[in-house]
Amino acid sequence: MDIVSALFAENIDLRPSPGPSTRIDLTGIMFSLPAPSAPPVTITPHLIVLIRCRPDESGEGVLEVTFRDAGGNQVARNVSPFTVEPGKFTYRLVRGELEYRDFGTIEAHCRLVPAEATTVVPLTLLPPVG
Repeated sequence: MDIVSALFAENIDLRPSPGPSTRIDLTGIMFSLPAPSAPPVTITPHLIVLIRCRPDESGEGVLEVTFRDAGGNQVARNVSPFTVEPGKFTYRLVRGELEYRDFGTIEAHCRLVPAEATTVVPLTLLPPVG
């Protein structure tokens, strides 16, 4: 299995399409956002991870997401088993509780266990607007 995409987003919408096929609409993709207040602050963004299963694979897997600060320290972790029909795609919605002690970047390190390949997605906290 493979991680096809991992993004912080505000919304995901699945809709049927002729074929049969499915369209995935992602809205509000973000790599940064303004802080709701001065740090320290905790935010809970949604990370959407799209996963592909080859036809010859079992469809059983585990997604591990480790959130790390700029120093490489783990600030949150999520482990989620999943099942997907062989030859199909699935997605996982991971909601991290991320505590920012200061403005900066936290990275989501996404991998399918036991694979070693990791997809890294940054989310930078900016100063509040206004």
